[in-house]
Amino acid sequence: MSSALTDLFPHPIVQAPMAGGVSVPQLAAAVSEAGGLGFLAAGYKTADGMYQEIKQLRGLTGRPFGVNLFMPQPEYADAAAVDVYAHQLAGEAAWYETELGDPDSGRDDGYDAKLAVLLDNPVPVVSFHFGVPKPDVLESLRRAGTFTLVTVTAPDEALAVQQAGADAVIVQGVEAGGHQGTHRDNPETDRSGIGLLALLAQVRETVSLPIVAAGGIMRGSQIAAVLAAGAAAAQLGTAFLATQESGANALHKQALTNPLFARTELTRAFSGRPARGLVNRFMREHGPYAPAAYPEVHHLTSPLRKKAAASGDAQGMALWAGQGHRMARDLPAGQLVEVLAAELDAAATALSAAREGGAAG
Repeated sequence: MSSALTDLFPHPIVQAPMAGGVSVPQLAAAVSEAGGLGFLAAGYKTADGMYQEIKQLRGLTGRPFGVNLFMPQPEYADAAAVDVYAHQLAGEAAWYETELGDPDSGRDDGYDAKLAVLLDNPVPVVSFHFGVPKPDVLESLRRAGTFTLVTVTAPDEALAVQQAGADAVIVQGVEAGGHQGTHRDNPETDRSGIGLLALLAQVRETVSLPIVAAGGIMRGSQIAAVLAAGAAAAQLGTAFLATQESGANALHKQALTNPLFARTELTRAFSGRPARGLVNRFMREHGPYAPAAYPEVHHLTSPLRKKAAASGDAQGMALWAGQGHRMARDLPAGQLVEVLAAELDAAATALSAAREGGAAG
């Protein structure tokens, strides 16, 4: 099964699907054309919007690519807590001269409609975030010729994925930028995320599925490390967020290496679910009070984030980034794939030489 995935692309490099306009067709095409696996992010788009991006991507490359879906969220948010948070954000709305969004704007992200499109017009790879699809969904995609992956953040989640019948898991360490792909949003576990290498070892001992490793990876030497630890490929998000084809706001790209944004934290401030981003004013002021309420908080803050971006205020934006953000490189995406592949080869050669030296000694 591992080869069924990696045979799709020459380099073991997957471009993470980053929702919110970052993973545009031009980025995915550039990555796939260079020998990696480019990804579109269907999150926060309509089914037709996703379909149009797939059509556009197919016009840019004939190479394999993937599409990522968000799983529908169960209804367990505390409406009163969301109301309290909305009152707290009233000052932000006044500052940015906009209204807060409607927290009840939908929970399923158009999941069924998007699945229907992907079954009618199959793509090579589909991945899922925030939960495990039902076995019949995974089987339907398999019959359509689609390879399926599901993000996990713990060994028990990986076991659930294997039992459901997915083809592979994306093992996401706590270092990763953006939303943690936890299957259940439990506030009691907010500070207990597992680092990638430790998690990778645990998942390997729990399931037999091929693994794509994700979280804080910015260099080819890190790809070599996760491959040595048992992964079939590495998924990079922040590294590609900074590339020239990325659809990220220019302020977001600049913030990755701006000394003003020195560190990242996991926060619920922008969406109500734990997500890693650069620490800014909004995160500092509202993070401690944000409820566990996704996607209600996401809908609530959406107009604020858009106005902050439009007014050039990075302090009010969701600056998603992994822990390796300071290592971001402003390169064309295809060139970045080539650089990462060369670094991976150099690391593998160095490791081989070290082993031979040790054996000779």
